[in-house]
Amino acid sequence: MIRRALVERGHETTLLQPDLPPEEIVQAISSSGCEYVLVGRTLGYGVADVLARLADLADAAGVRSKVKMVVGGMAVRPEIAAETGFDAGFGPGTSIEEVIAYVEGRPVETSVGSVTRSKPDLTSGYTYSFKNREIEDTIRPVADEVVAWATTMTSPAVERARLRRRMAEASRSGDAGGTASLIKSYVALCDAGIAQSYDGGAVAKTRPITAEERDALARRVAQVSAQGGWKTIRHGKERPVVFIQYGTGCPIMDITHIQVGESWGADGVVHFDPSWAARKEGMLHGFLTHQEDGSLITEGNLNLIKSGMTPYTLWQVRAHRGLNTPETVVLAGEAGADLTKINMVYGSLGAGTDPERLTVDGVEAIRQAVHYGLPFDVVTNEELCGVPAHKAFAGMLIVASIARRLGGRPILQPLFCYSPQVMIEGQMKDNYVDFNAAKVMALRSIIDAPVWPGAPVGFLTHTEDRVQSSMTTALHACMASSMGVDAISIASSDEAYSGGPISAAARVDTLRAVREGFRFFGQAGVQPTPMAAEWASQLVEGIHDVLKKVRDRGSFVGALYDGLLGTREDGAYPGRSGRGTVRKANT
Repeated sequence: MIRRALVERGHETTLLQPDLPPEEIVQAISSSGCEYVLVGRTLGYGVADVLARLADLADAAGVRSKVKMVVGGMAVRPEIAAETGFDAGFGPGTSIEEVIAYVEGRPVETSVGSVTRSKPDLTSGYTYSFKNREIEDTIRPVADEVVAWATTMTSPAVERARLRRRMAEASRSGDAGGTASLIKSYVALCDAGIAQSYDGGAVAKTRPITAEERDALARRVAQVSAQGGWKTIRHGKERPVVFIQYGTGCPIMDITHIQVGESWGADGVVHFDPSWAARKEGMLHGFLTHQEDGSLITEGNLNLIKSGMTPYTLWQVRAHRGLNTPETVVLAGEAGADLTKINMVYGSLGAGTDPERLTVDGVEAIRQAVHYGLPFDVVTNEELCGVPAHKAFAGMLIVASIARRLGGRPILQPLFCYSPQVMIEGQMKDNYVDFNAAKVMALRSIIDAPVWPGAPVGFLTHTEDRVQSSMTTALHACMASSMGVDAISIASSDEAYSGGPISAAARVDTLRAVREGFRFFGQAGVQPTPMAAEWASQLVEGIHDVLKKVRDRGSFVGALYDGLLGTREDGAYPGRSGRGTVRKANT
């Protein structure tokens, strides 16, 4: 292959036979007068001895100084080449272009074979029309009730979100006095520990990122961006789009992970924030890092992270669970995010926020998402608590219906997970394919909407073994691809077991594994058994039963407190954060 490429570039070459003794190679060098000797070595056994012997013989024959000696192959590393007297070594993953560039004494042309990328709209082409009319008729009054009720209510988060948007507008117009006045009103709605960050005070658990650190980061981002040479993760299919997650606690480390992900083919990134910040009223100010899981959402941090991304990377900032849900959407929209995440059911039953408060905040968050043109996924993470899939899906569809009522573009996010309920009920006793496939089939039979399994796919099948974790991630990704979904989220191979920030190597593990999986299947795919259709039918029936109970309850918030969308026995507990903070809005 390399010889053919060299000939096509106008080089004169001689292809020697395989398994030639080193003495005959040296003789051929002497007689041909060549400038380069390219040696291929596939097996690793004794490779250093063989290469060293060839280099020594060439030296003894007086031809070593006249030629460049290069070795390549599965067992080759640059270190081995250098130690054995070769000029260069090319190991696994080397492109032909890299070898040709070395022979021609020029930099690698990254435009050759490089990837042309664009930023897809995951909601494009979907009508959001219901295919199941019975479910449509049942869910419509539920969505209407939520919107009508929430419109008459307000909360500190709703008021902060609206102030935040006015602050951004005042700042853009250069109205310094107006901005200062709005900040003062904003701070009055924050917890004391949050408010002091606006006066330059220290914030517990955090450290400011200095101007010198930001300047150094900008230089490194520019350097990495100039290198280019991005890989693609797909093989012959445009979907699914692949997202990775970041949230190391440090925006600078986050950017490093984002760039690693981009270089290995990730299409998008998801911002994880710390759970403790979601329990505070108000959002911090400035450029901040801390040593806990999840990166703080501030205007400064988001703008810093955005500066480290390529223009085609999809960026999601989550806003689905805490006391700052609508304001997070405003910050995400102002920072240029492409997507957000909203689900008041999961946030109420699995993430600790009071159902009444998060319903009011969630409706406002959807309104803000519509204003900024942000699609959002509706994650069903309450399944991880133990809530059965049909209940979680009923909640997801209610939120999606509310969003459509308000002009939003929701994306359905079923979990591809080995959930507690599945372990008890045995739907994955035989395989991991059928029940996950049934989820997609059920949703597709109900509504024409984009589907983005998460979050991340296969995460609960991971172990401390990085190889095993990479493999199960790739298998779940390939199954998702077979089901024709629009996007997937994947974790790194050490995400559950690192005991701290994940490593870049583990990030590459799963990206490479998914890439190889997509390469393996191409246009082929995973075929579920007939059980998938049977379970899909059961899911649809269960979803409808839950929706009817919520409709008959007459109050979505009441249904959340009553356990219609997940009981305490299921593992769902109505949260307490923000309880008692909702009040009638001024009309």
